[in-house]
Amino acid sequence: MGDLPRIGITLQNFGPYAGPDAIVTVAQASERLGFHSLSVSDRLLIPVGPQWTNDAGVPEWHVWDCVEVLTWAAAHTRRIRLATGVLNTIFQPPAVAARRLATLDQLSQGRLDVGIGQGGGTRLPPYYIPEEFTAAGIPTGRRGAGFVEHVAAMRACWGPDPVEFHGEHYEIPPSKVGPKPWGDGIPLRFGAIARSTIERAARIGDGFVTTAVNWDDTRDQIRWYREAGGSGTVVVNAFAVMPGGEVSPARFTEGALSALDRAGDLGGDEVHLVTSLLGLDPQGQVDLLEALADRLSLPTP
Repeated sequence: MGDLPRIGITLQNFGPYAGPDAIVTVAQASERLGFHSLSVSDRLLIPVGPQWTNDAGVPEWHVWDCVEVLTWAAAHTRRIRLATGVLNTIFQPPAVAARRLATLDQLSQGRLDVGIGQGGGTRLPPYYIPEEFTAAGIPTGRRGAGFVEHVAAMRACWGPDPVEFHGEHYEIPPSKVGPKPWGDGIPLRFGAIARSTIERAARIGDGFVTTAVNWDDTRDQIRWYREAGGSGTVVVNAFAVMPGGEVSPARFTEGALSALDRAGDLGGDEVHLVTSLLGLDPQGQVDLLEALADRLSLPTP
């Protein structure tokens, strides 16, 4: 087996096992076992109106906030990196999102990697739900160029004071905005599916995030990113075992190794293994991670 991508583990921030003890259990086990990062998904709400059909199979659970969950994980770990994958920052004013993320980066002493999105895609996670835009008070037309401006305004907040930004949609008067990030900045990886959004990630992002539902699609996406000049980190969310399937440490390990090999062959830099959709309690998730770590002989801190 050749060099594998770095391995991240998803934290449970929805469903019956979401909670402070579960977050700490999986986070500390992941760090102890030598995994690279912890990631958390984002979802503002789940509609219940008669027009909502949930064709994409979005989990019907309240989703705990990404930043707060990662802050709790940061407080109980010391080394492992923390990632949002992805956080729909467009639902917050740029100055608010920038300050929240920089605060987490400071509290974790520079361990934060941020996957961001403009409210989801149409085929793959994170799914596009118009009701989220309504609840956030953001028009759906803000996606695209408006999202690019939102990112520029966030980055302006992380620059030297006084911060000042003037755009078509966002205005920040000359101000002191802080805290600033721990180091030189916070990596921004764009959640992207369509070729145009992937090429935009290559132009203005520090990487991009995709989900390997169909590995042929993933191959194309990574190729588009590199052909567009993208040199940042490519993160692939992958399923070692598909939700609803039989779960055992042996089956999970074999599926994870296959996903890691595939992602590495396609040029992925990190693979975040989706354990949060498997319906296991925290100890059940830890059992899977221990079996995988034992097979990989990961270096431990």
